[in-house]
Amino acid sequence: MKNFKMLVNANDKTGHINREIYGHFSEHLGRCIYGGIYVGEDSSIPNIHGIRKDVIEAFKQIKMPVLRWPGGCFADEYHWKDGIGEKSSRKKMVNTNWGGVVEDNSFGTHEFMELCELVGCEPYIAGNVGSGTVQEMAEWIEYMTFDGISPMSELRKKNGREKPWKLKYFGIGNENWGCGGNMRPEYYLDQYRQYQSYCKNYSGNELFKVACGPGGGGEDWYNWTQVLMKNLNTDQVKGISFHAYNVPDWIDKGSSTEFDSNDYYTILNLANYVDVMLTRHTEVMNRYDPDNKIGLIMDEWGNWFNVEPGTNPGFLYQQNTMRDAIVAAMQLNIFNRHCKRVIMANIAQVVNVLQAIILTEGEKMIKTPTFHVFDMFKAHQDAECVYCHTDNENCCEGKNVPMISSSASVKDGVMTITLANCSIDEDAELSCDICNFDAKKAAANILTEDVHACNTFDDPEKVVIKPYDVKLENSKLTVKLPACSVVEITLN
Repeated sequence: MKNFKMLVNANDKTGHINREIYGHFSEHLGRCIYGGIYVGEDSSIPNIHGIRKDVIEAFKQIKMPVLRWPGGCFADEYHWKDGIGEKSSRKKMVNTNWGGVVEDNSFGTHEFMELCELVGCEPYIAGNVGSGTVQEMAEWIEYMTFDGISPMSELRKKNGREKPWKLKYFGIGNENWGCGGNMRPEYYLDQYRQYQSYCKNYSGNELFKVACGPGGGGEDWYNWTQVLMKNLNTDQVKGISFHAYNVPDWIDKGSSTEFDSNDYYTILNLANYVDVMLTRHTEVMNRYDPDNKIGLIMDEWGNWFNVEPGTNPGFLYQQNTMRDAIVAAMQLNIFNRHCKRVIMANIAQVVNVLQAIILTEGEKMIKTPTFHVFDMFKAHQDAECVYCHTDNENCCEGKNVPMISSSASVKDGVMTITLANCSIDEDAELSCDICNFDAKKAAANILTEDVHACNTFDDPEKVVIKPYDVKLENSKLTVKLPACSVVEITLN
Protein backbone atom coordinates (compact mmCIF):
# COMPACT_ATOMS: atom_id res chain seq x y z
CA MET A 1 0.00 0.00 0.00
CA LYS A 2 1.29 3.46 -0.91
CA ASN A 3 1.02 6.28 1.65
CA PHE A 4 0.37 9.89 0.72
CA LYS A 5 0.04 13.19 2.56
CA MET A 6 -2.62 15.69 1.57
CA LEU A 7 -3.53 19.23 2.60
CA VAL A 8 -6.87 21.03 2.21
CA ASN A 9 -7.11 24.71 3.18
CA ALA A 10 -10.65 26.08 3.36
CA ASN A 11 -9.43 29.68 3.57
CA ASP A 12 -7.62 29.47 0.22
CA LYS A 13 -10.50 29.76 -2.25
CA THR A 14 -9.39 29.22 -5.84
CA GLY A 15 -12.66 29.90 -7.68
CA HIS A 16 -16.37 29.26 -7.93
CA ILE A 17 -17.42 25.88 -9.36
CA ASN A 18 -20.28 26.68 -11.73
CA ARG A 19 -22.91 23.99 -11.60
CA GLU A 20 -22.71 23.86 -15.41
CA ILE A 21 -19.31 22.15 -15.15
CA TYR A 22 -21.42 19.04 -14.49
CA GLY A 23 -23.28 19.44 -17.79
CA HIS A 24 -24.22 16.97 -20.52
CA PHE A 25 -24.51 16.70 -24.28
CA SER A 26 -27.20 15.12 -26.45
CA GLU A 27 -27.04 14.76 -30.22
CA HIS A 28 -29.18 13.22 -32.93
CA LEU A 29 -26.69 10.37 -33.13
CA GLY A 30 -27.46 6.67 -32.91
CA ARG A 31 -29.89 5.95 -30.07
CA CYS A 32 -29.17 9.03 -27.97
CA ILE A 33 -32.44 10.80 -28.79
CA TYR A 34 -34.68 8.13 -30.31
CA GLY A 35 -35.04 5.17 -27.97
CA GLY A 36 -32.73 6.79 -25.45
CA ILE A 37 -34.48 10.00 -24.43
CA TYR A 38 -37.54 10.01 -26.67
CA VAL A 39 -39.81 7.04 -27.43
CA GLY A 40 -42.94 8.82 -28.68
CA GLU A 41 -46.30 9.31 -27.00
CA ASP A 42 -47.66 5.97 -28.22
CA SER A 43 -44.84 3.93 -26.64
CA SER A 44 -45.60 1.36 -23.93
CA ILE A 45 -42.53 2.67 -22.11
CA PRO A 46 -43.71 5.15 -19.44
CA ASN A 47 -43.28 8.63 -20.85
CA ILE A 48 -44.34 12.26 -20.65
CA HIS A 49 -45.25 13.49 -24.14
CA GLY A 50 -42.87 10.87 -25.54
CA ILE A 51 -39.96 11.58 -23.16
CA ARG A 52 -38.93 8.59 -21.04
CA LYS A 53 -39.87 8.98 -17.38
CA ASP A 54 -36.98 6.83 -16.13
CA VAL A 55 -34.47 9.00 -17.99
CA ILE A 56 -36.03 12.19 -16.61
CA GLU A 57 -35.73 10.85 -13.05
CA ALA A 58 -32.12 9.76 -13.61
CA PHE A 59 -31.21 13.23 -14.90
CA LYS A 60 -32.87 14.80 -11.87
CA GLN A 61 -31.00 12.46 -9.51
CA ILE A 62 -27.62 13.89 -10.54
CA LYS A 63 -29.03 17.43 -10.57
CA MET A 64 -28.25 17.82 -14.27
CA PRO A 65 -27.57 21.55 -14.65
CA VAL A 66 -27.42 22.01 -18.43
CA LEU A 67 -28.02 19.93 -21.57
CA ARG A 68 -26.53 20.71 -24.98
CA TRP A 69 -28.48 19.94 -28.19
CA PRO A 70 -28.93 19.13 -31.16
CA GLY A 71 -25.23 18.47 -31.80
CA GLY A 72 -22.37 18.06 -32.47
CA CYS A 73 -21.83 17.66 -36.15
CA PHE A 74 -25.58 17.23 -36.56
CA ALA A 75 -26.13 20.84 -35.45
CA ASP A 76 -24.51 22.24 -38.59
CA GLU A 77 -26.86 20.35 -40.87
CA TYR A 78 -29.95 20.88 -38.69
CA HIS A 79 -32.68 23.24 -39.89
CA TRP A 80 -34.91 23.97 -36.94
CA LYS A 81 -38.12 24.65 -38.88
CA ASP A 82 -38.11 21.00 -39.95
CA GLY A 83 -38.63 20.05 -36.30
CA ILE A 84 -41.71 22.10 -35.36
CA GLY A 85 -45.42 21.75 -36.01
CA GLU A 86 -47.51 18.64 -36.52
CA LYS A 87 -45.20 15.63 -36.33
CA SER A 88 -46.81 13.85 -39.27
CA SER A 89 -45.99 16.75 -41.56
CA ARG A 90 -42.41 17.38 -40.41
CA LYS A 91 -39.76 16.98 -43.07
CA LYS A 92 -37.57 13.91 -43.05
CA MET A 93 -33.85 14.17 -43.72
CA VAL A 94 -30.78 11.97 -43.99
CA ASN A 95 -28.43 12.10 -41.02
CA THR A 96 -25.28 12.19 -43.15
CA ASN A 97 -22.85 12.38 -40.24
CA TRP A 98 -24.15 9.48 -38.20
CA GLY A 99 -25.06 6.29 -40.01
CA GLY A 100 -26.97 7.72 -42.98
CA VAL A 101 -30.26 6.96 -41.23
CA VAL A 102 -33.51 8.85 -41.77
CA GLU A 103 -34.16 11.61 -39.23
CA ASP A 104 -37.92 12.19 -38.95
CA ASN A 105 -37.60 15.35 -36.81
CA SER A 106 -40.21 14.15 -34.32
CA PHE A 107 -37.93 15.45 -31.55
CA GLY A 108 -37.43 19.16 -32.15
CA THR A 109 -37.38 22.50 -30.37
CA HIS A 110 -40.60 22.06 -28.38
CA GLU A 111 -39.69 18.54 -27.27
CA PHE A 112 -36.17 19.54 -26.23
CA MET A 113 -37.29 22.58 -24.28
CA GLU A 114 -39.95 20.50 -22.52
CA LEU A 115 -37.30 17.93 -21.60
CA CYS A 116 -35.21 20.67 -19.99
CA GLU A 117 -38.25 21.98 -18.11
CA LEU A 118 -39.06 18.48 -16.82
CA VAL A 119 -35.48 17.92 -15.68
CA GLY A 120 -35.00 21.45 -14.34
CA CYS A 121 -31.86 22.12 -16.36
CA GLU A 122 -30.72 24.96 -18.61
CA PRO A 123 -31.00 24.35 -22.36
CA TYR A 124 -27.83 24.92 -24.37
CA ILE A 125 -28.57 25.10 -28.08
CA ALA A 126 -26.00 24.85 -30.87
CA GLY A 127 -26.95 26.93 -33.91
CA ASN A 128 -26.21 26.08 -37.53
CA VAL A 129 -23.37 28.09 -39.08
CA GLY A 130 -21.99 25.36 -41.37
CA SER A 131 -25.02 24.95 -43.66
CA GLY A 132 -27.45 27.50 -42.24
CA THR A 133 -28.04 31.20 -42.71
CA VAL A 134 -27.97 34.28 -40.54
CA GLN A 135 -31.72 34.67 -41.05
CA GLU A 136 -32.42 31.08 -39.99
CA MET A 137 -30.47 31.49 -36.75
CA ALA A 138 -32.00 34.89 -35.99
CA GLU A 139 -35.51 33.57 -36.51
CA TRP A 140 -34.89 30.55 -34.27
CA ILE A 141 -33.92 32.81 -31.36
CA GLU A 142 -36.94 35.03 -32.01
CA TYR A 143 -39.20 31.95 -32.16
CA MET A 144 -37.95 30.72 -28.79
CA THR A 145 -37.61 33.92 -26.78
CA PHE A 146 -39.82 36.77 -28.10
CA ASP A 147 -42.89 37.65 -26.03
CA GLY A 148 -44.70 39.89 -28.47
CA ILE A 149 -46.26 39.97 -31.90
CA SER A 150 -44.05 38.86 -34.78
CA PRO A 151 -44.11 36.16 -37.46
CA MET A 152 -41.93 33.84 -35.37
CA SER A 153 -43.76 34.34 -32.07
CA GLU A 154 -47.09 33.79 -33.80
CA LEU A 155 -45.71 30.60 -35.35
CA ARG A 156 -44.64 29.39 -31.92
CA LYS A 157 -48.09 30.09 -30.51
CA LYS A 158 -49.68 28.27 -33.43
CA ASN A 159 -47.52 25.27 -32.53
CA GLY A 160 -48.82 25.20 -28.96
CA ARG A 161 -46.45 27.35 -26.91
CA GLU A 162 -48.00 30.66 -25.86
CA LYS A 163 -45.22 32.02 -23.68
CA PRO A 164 -41.60 32.11 -24.84
CA TRP A 165 -38.91 30.02 -23.21
CA LYS A 166 -35.93 31.33 -21.33
CA LEU A 167 -32.78 30.50 -23.23
CA LYS A 168 -29.39 31.40 -21.81
CA TYR A 169 -26.72 29.38 -23.62
CA PHE A 170 -26.49 29.60 -27.39
CA GLY A 171 -23.57 28.21 -29.42
CA ILE A 172 -22.85 29.82 -32.77
CA GLY A 173 -21.62 26.85 -34.77
CA ASN A 174 -19.93 23.59 -33.80
CA GLU A 175 -16.46 22.34 -34.76
CA ASN A 176 -16.36 24.80 -37.62
CA TRP A 177 -12.72 23.85 -38.09
CA GLY A 178 -13.98 20.37 -39.09
CA CYS A 179 -17.46 18.96 -39.68
CA GLY A 180 -18.95 22.44 -39.28
CA GLY A 181 -17.39 23.80 -42.46
CA ASN A 182 -13.61 23.14 -42.47
CA MET A 183 -12.97 26.82 -41.81
CA ARG A 184 -9.77 28.64 -40.99
CA PRO A 185 -9.88 30.56 -37.68
CA GLU A 186 -9.89 33.92 -39.47
CA TYR A 187 -12.79 32.92 -41.69
CA TYR A 188 -14.80 31.52 -38.78
CA LEU A 189 -14.09 34.71 -36.84
CA ASP A 190 -15.73 36.79 -39.57
CA GLN A 191 -18.66 34.37 -39.77
CA TYR A 192 -19.08 34.48 -36.02
CA ARG A 193 -19.01 38.27 -35.90
CA GLN A 194 -21.76 38.42 -38.52
CA TYR A 195 -23.99 35.70 -37.06
CA GLN A 196 -23.78 36.93 -33.46
CA SER A 197 -24.87 40.40 -34.57
CA TYR A 198 -28.30 38.99 -35.37
CA CYS A 199 -28.65 36.89 -32.23
CA LYS A 200 -30.84 39.39 -30.41
CA ASN A 201 -31.99 39.62 -26.81
CA TYR A 202 -35.79 39.58 -26.70
CA SER A 203 -38.25 40.19 -23.87
CA GLY A 204 -35.69 40.31 -21.09
CA ASN A 205 -33.93 37.13 -22.25
CA GLU A 206 -30.16 37.61 -22.39
CA LEU A 207 -28.13 35.22 -24.52
CA PHE A 208 -24.83 33.84 -23.36
CA LYS A 209 -23.15 33.55 -26.77
CA VAL A 210 -20.60 30.78 -27.24
CA ALA A 211 -18.05 30.80 -30.06
CA CYS A 212 -16.60 27.64 -31.58
CA GLY A 213 -13.17 27.28 -30.06
CA PRO A 214 -10.28 24.83 -30.43
CA GLY A 215 -10.30 21.07 -30.86
CA GLY A 216 -7.35 20.13 -28.69
CA GLY A 217 -3.80 21.13 -27.80
CA GLY A 218 -0.96 22.10 -30.13
CA GLU A 219 0.11 25.39 -31.67
CA ASP A 220 -2.65 25.46 -34.33
CA TRP A 221 -5.29 25.10 -31.62
CA TYR A 222 -3.72 27.71 -29.34
CA ASN A 223 -3.63 30.01 -32.36
CA TRP A 224 -7.37 29.41 -32.93
CA THR A 225 -8.05 30.57 -29.37
CA GLN A 226 -5.79 33.59 -29.87
CA VAL A 227 -7.52 34.66 -33.10
CA LEU A 228 -10.88 34.68 -31.32
CA MET A 229 -9.67 36.38 -28.14
CA LYS A 230 -7.72 39.06 -30.01
CA ASN A 231 -10.67 40.06 -32.19
CA LEU A 232 -13.80 39.65 -30.05
CA ASN A 233 -15.04 41.65 -27.08
CA THR A 234 -17.31 40.72 -24.20
CA ASP A 235 -20.34 42.24 -25.92
CA GLN A 236 -19.88 39.76 -28.75
CA VAL A 237 -18.90 36.59 -26.89
CA LYS A 238 -19.32 35.21 -23.38
CA GLY A 239 -17.75 31.80 -23.82
CA ILE A 240 -15.41 29.85 -26.11
CA SER A 241 -15.93 26.12 -26.58
CA PHE A 242 -13.19 23.50 -26.40
CA HIS A 243 -13.37 19.85 -27.50
CA ALA A 244 -10.97 17.09 -26.49
CA TYR A 245 -11.70 13.35 -26.55
CA ASN A 246 -9.54 10.61 -25.07
CA VAL A 247 -8.76 8.58 -28.19
CA PRO A 248 -5.66 6.37 -28.28
CA ASP A 249 -5.72 5.93 -32.07
CA TRP A 250 -8.29 7.38 -34.49
CA ILE A 251 -7.92 4.34 -36.79
CA ASP A 252 -8.35 1.71 -34.08
CA LYS A 253 -9.74 3.27 -30.91
CA GLY A 254 -9.61 0.04 -28.93
CA SER A 255 -12.30 -1.86 -27.06
CA SER A 256 -14.36 -0.31 -24.28
CA THR A 257 -14.30 -3.57 -22.29
CA GLU A 258 -11.29 -5.63 -23.42
CA PHE A 259 -8.06 -3.85 -22.53
CA ASP A 260 -4.81 -4.43 -20.68
CA SER A 261 -2.97 -2.24 -18.19
CA ASN A 262 -1.09 -0.39 -20.96
CA ASP A 263 -4.40 0.46 -22.67
CA TYR A 264 -5.76 1.61 -19.32
CA TYR A 265 -2.88 3.96 -18.54
CA THR A 266 -2.80 5.26 -22.11
CA ILE A 267 -6.37 6.53 -21.73
CA LEU A 268 -5.67 8.01 -18.29
CA ASN A 269 -2.59 9.75 -19.68
CA LEU A 270 -4.79 11.37 -22.35
CA ALA A 271 -7.39 12.34 -19.75
CA ASN A 272 -4.78 13.93 -17.51
CA TYR A 273 -3.30 15.87 -20.47
CA VAL A 274 -6.53 17.89 -20.49
CA ASP A 275 -5.02 19.69 -17.49
CA VAL A 276 -2.14 20.87 -19.68
CA MET A 277 -4.41 21.92 -22.54
CA LEU A 278 -6.71 23.88 -20.25
CA THR A 279 -3.69 25.60 -18.70
CA ARG A 280 -2.29 26.60 -22.10
CA HIS A 281 -5.61 27.85 -23.50
CA THR A 282 -6.21 29.74 -20.25
CA GLU A 283 -2.81 31.41 -20.62
CA VAL A 284 -3.79 32.60 -24.11
CA MET A 285 -7.14 33.89 -22.86
CA ASN A 286 -5.50 35.66 -19.92
CA ARG A 287 -3.48 37.86 -22.30
CA TYR A 288 -6.65 39.44 -23.65
CA ASP A 289 -9.07 38.90 -20.77
CA PRO A 290 -7.25 39.04 -17.43
CA ASP A 291 -10.52 39.53 -15.56
CA ASN A 292 -12.01 36.21 -16.73
CA LYS A 293 -15.05 37.79 -18.36
CA ILE A 294 -15.02 35.18 -21.15
CA GLY A 295 -15.42 31.59 -20.03
CA LEU A 296 -13.88 28.42 -21.42
CA ILE A 297 -16.54 25.78 -22.10
CA MET A 298 -15.46 22.17 -22.62
CA ASP A 299 -18.72 21.15 -24.24
CA GLU A 300 -17.48 17.81 -25.61
CA TRP A 301 -15.20 15.52 -23.61
CA GLY A 302 -14.85 11.86 -22.68
CA ASN A 303 -13.57 8.47 -23.79
CA TRP A 304 -14.08 7.34 -27.38
CA PHE A 305 -13.65 3.65 -28.18
CA ASN A 306 -14.67 1.31 -30.98
CA VAL A 307 -18.39 0.53 -31.09
CA GLU A 308 -19.66 -2.63 -29.45
CA PRO A 309 -19.39 -5.63 -31.80
CA GLY A 310 -22.47 -6.08 -33.99
CA THR A 311 -23.70 -2.49 -33.60
CA ASN A 312 -23.95 0.21 -36.27
CA PRO A 313 -20.49 1.86 -36.64
CA GLY A 314 -22.22 5.22 -37.11
CA PHE A 315 -24.09 4.97 -33.79
CA LEU A 316 -21.01 5.15 -31.50
CA TYR A 317 -22.49 2.80 -28.89
CA GLN A 318 -19.94 1.61 -26.33
CA GLN A 319 -19.99 0.01 -22.89
CA ASN A 320 -18.89 1.83 -19.77
CA THR A 321 -16.53 0.32 -17.18
CA MET A 322 -14.70 1.35 -14.04
CA ARG A 323 -12.00 2.70 -16.36
CA ASP A 324 -14.55 5.25 -17.59
CA ALA A 325 -15.46 6.07 -13.99
CA ILE A 326 -11.84 6.80 -13.10
CA VAL A 327 -11.49 9.04 -16.17
CA ALA A 328 -14.69 10.90 -15.30
CA ALA A 329 -13.49 11.48 -11.73
CA MET A 330 -10.07 12.60 -12.91
CA GLN A 331 -11.43 15.06 -15.47
CA LEU A 332 -14.14 16.47 -13.20
CA ASN A 333 -11.48 17.10 -10.56
CA ILE A 334 -9.42 18.88 -13.23
CA PHE A 335 -12.40 21.04 -14.23
CA ASN A 336 -12.99 21.93 -10.58
CA ARG A 337 -9.39 23.07 -10.22
CA HIS A 338 -9.70 25.18 -13.41
CA CYS A 339 -13.03 26.69 -12.39
CA LYS A 340 -11.71 30.25 -12.49
CA ARG A 341 -11.77 30.02 -16.30
CA VAL A 342 -13.73 26.82 -17.05
CA ILE A 343 -17.40 27.65 -16.54
CA MET A 344 -19.10 24.71 -18.23
CA ALA A 345 -18.32 21.17 -19.39
CA ASN A 346 -20.56 18.69 -21.22
CA ILE A 347 -19.63 15.02 -21.31
CA ALA A 348 -20.27 13.22 -24.59
CA GLN A 349 -22.88 11.87 -24.54
CA VAL A 350 -25.80 11.52 -22.23
CA VAL A 351 -27.51 8.30 -23.42
CA ASN A 352 -26.33 5.34 -25.53
CA VAL A 353 -23.45 7.21 -27.22
CA LEU A 354 -19.74 7.30 -26.33
CA GLN A 355 -19.11 7.72 -22.55
CA ALA A 356 -22.81 7.68 -21.73
CA ILE A 357 -24.20 8.00 -18.23
CA ILE A 358 -27.25 5.92 -19.23
CA LEU A 359 -27.79 2.93 -21.52
CA THR A 360 -31.21 1.79 -22.69
CA GLU A 361 -32.55 -1.30 -24.41
CA GLY A 362 -36.26 -1.15 -25.04
CA GLU A 363 -37.97 -0.61 -21.71
CA LYS A 364 -34.77 -1.37 -19.77
CA MET A 365 -32.45 1.36 -18.50
CA ILE A 366 -29.14 1.11 -16.64
CA LYS A 367 -26.94 3.68 -14.96
CA THR A 368 -23.30 3.36 -15.91
CA PRO A 369 -20.26 3.76 -13.63
CA THR A 370 -19.84 7.24 -15.13
CA PHE A 371 -23.39 8.11 -13.99
CA HIS A 372 -22.44 7.19 -10.44
CA VAL A 373 -19.40 9.48 -10.54
CA PHE A 374 -21.65 12.42 -11.48
CA ASP A 375 -23.94 11.42 -8.63
CA MET A 376 -21.02 11.41 -6.17
CA PHE A 377 -19.61 14.73 -7.40
CA LYS A 378 -22.86 16.73 -7.54
CA ALA A 379 -22.20 18.43 -4.18
CA HIS A 380 -19.47 20.45 -5.91
CA GLN A 381 -22.10 22.28 -7.96
CA ASP A 382 -22.07 26.01 -7.10
CA ALA A 383 -19.51 25.46 -4.34
CA GLU A 384 -16.26 27.35 -3.73
CA CYS A 385 -13.20 25.41 -4.83
CA VAL A 386 -10.50 25.39 -2.15
CA TYR A 387 -6.81 24.54 -2.11
CA CYS A 388 -6.22 20.79 -2.22
CA HIS A 389 -2.74 19.32 -2.65
CA THR A 390 -1.45 15.75 -2.55
CA ASP A 391 2.19 14.68 -2.42
CA ASN A 392 1.67 12.50 -5.45
CA GLU A 393 3.49 10.12 -7.75
CA ASN A 394 2.88 8.64 -11.16
CA CYS A 395 1.36 5.18 -11.14
CA CYS A 396 2.74 4.16 -14.55
CA GLU A 397 6.29 4.58 -15.79
CA GLY A 398 6.51 6.60 -18.99
CA LYS A 399 3.03 8.09 -18.68
CA ASN A 400 1.87 11.15 -16.76
CA VAL A 401 -0.82 9.56 -14.61
CA PRO A 402 -0.89 10.74 -10.99
CA MET A 403 -1.93 7.97 -8.64
CA ILE A 404 -4.27 10.25 -6.67
CA SER A 405 -6.73 12.63 -8.33
CA SER A 406 -8.42 15.12 -6.03
CA SER A 407 -10.38 18.33 -5.58
CA ALA A 408 -12.20 19.98 -2.68
CA SER A 409 -14.93 22.55 -2.24
CA VAL A 410 -17.02 24.23 0.45
CA LYS A 411 -20.71 25.15 0.29
CA ASP A 412 -23.22 25.92 3.04
CA GLY A 413 -20.81 24.90 5.78
CA VAL A 414 -20.04 21.50 4.23
CA MET A 415 -16.72 20.49 2.71
CA THR A 416 -16.71 17.95 -0.11
CA ILE A 417 -13.54 16.13 -1.13
CA THR A 418 -13.53 13.87 -4.19
CA LEU A 419 -10.72 11.40 -4.73
CA ALA A 420 -9.74 8.73 -7.20
CA ASN A 421 -7.04 6.11 -6.88
CA CYS A 422 -5.99 5.79 -10.51
CA SER A 423 -3.74 2.79 -9.97
CA ILE A 424 -5.00 -0.41 -11.52
CA ASP A 425 -3.50 -2.64 -8.82
CA GLU A 426 -2.09 -0.71 -5.82
CA ASP A 427 -4.04 0.47 -2.79
CA ALA A 428 -3.30 3.83 -1.19
CA GLU A 429 -3.76 5.50 2.16
CA LEU A 430 -4.17 9.26 2.50
CA SER A 431 -3.38 11.27 5.61
CA CYS A 432 -5.04 14.64 5.07
CA ASP A 433 -4.71 17.80 7.17
CA ILE A 434 -7.88 19.92 7.09
CA CYS A 435 -7.00 23.57 7.72
CA ASN A 436 -9.34 26.43 8.65
CA PHE A 437 -12.44 24.27 8.70
CA ASP A 438 -14.06 23.05 11.90
CA ALA A 439 -15.01 19.52 10.91
CA LYS A 440 -16.65 17.45 13.61
CA LYS A 441 -17.85 14.49 11.55
CA ALA A 442 -17.11 12.79 8.27
CA ALA A 443 -19.13 10.58 5.93
CA ALA A 444 -18.06 8.89 2.70
CA ASN A 445 -19.18 6.87 -0.30
CA ILE A 446 -17.12 4.68 -2.59
CA LEU A 447 -17.34 3.36 -6.14
CA THR A 448 -14.95 0.49 -6.78
CA GLU A 449 -14.79 -2.78 -8.67
CA ASP A 450 -12.48 -4.61 -11.02
CA VAL A 451 -11.33 -2.19 -13.71
CA HIS A 452 -13.24 -4.13 -16.39
CA ALA A 453 -16.50 -4.23 -14.43
CA CYS A 454 -19.56 -2.70 -16.05
CA ASN A 455 -23.31 -2.63 -15.56
CA THR A 456 -25.26 -4.69 -18.05
CA PHE A 457 -28.95 -5.27 -18.69
CA ASP A 458 -28.54 -8.70 -17.06
CA ASP A 459 -26.56 -7.30 -14.10
CA PRO A 460 -27.49 -3.61 -13.82
CA GLU A 461 -26.01 -3.09 -10.34
CA LYS A 462 -22.59 -4.67 -10.66
CA VAL A 463 -20.98 -1.26 -10.10
CA VAL A 464 -22.83 0.91 -7.57
CA ILE A 465 -22.08 3.50 -4.90
CA LYS A 466 -21.66 2.09 -1.39
CA PRO A 467 -21.19 3.73 2.04
CA TYR A 468 -17.57 3.86 3.15
CA ASP A 469 -15.70 4.40 6.41
CA VAL A 470 -13.13 7.15 6.87
CA LYS A 471 -11.48 8.44 10.05
CA LEU A 472 -11.55 12.05 11.26
CA GLU A 473 -9.63 13.05 14.38
CA ASN A 474 -8.34 16.50 15.39
CA SER A 475 -8.75 17.91 11.88
CA LYS A 476 -6.82 15.02 10.36
CA LEU A 477 -8.63 12.82 7.86
CA THR A 478 -7.43 9.31 7.13
CA VAL A 479 -8.82 7.37 4.20
CA LYS A 480 -7.86 4.14 2.46
CA LEU A 481 -8.32 4.10 -1.29
CA PRO A 482 -8.52 0.69 -2.95
CA ALA A 483 -7.01 0.37 -6.40
CA CYS A 484 -9.32 1.67 -9.11
CA SER A 485 -11.72 3.50 -6.80
CA VAL A 486 -13.57 6.81 -6.51
CA VAL A 487 -14.38 8.21 -3.06
CA GLU A 488 -16.55 11.13 -2.03
CA ILE A 489 -16.09 12.55 1.49
CA THR A 490 -18.25 15.15 3.21
CA LEU A 491 -17.13 17.00 6.31
CA ASN A 492 -19.23 19.21 8.55
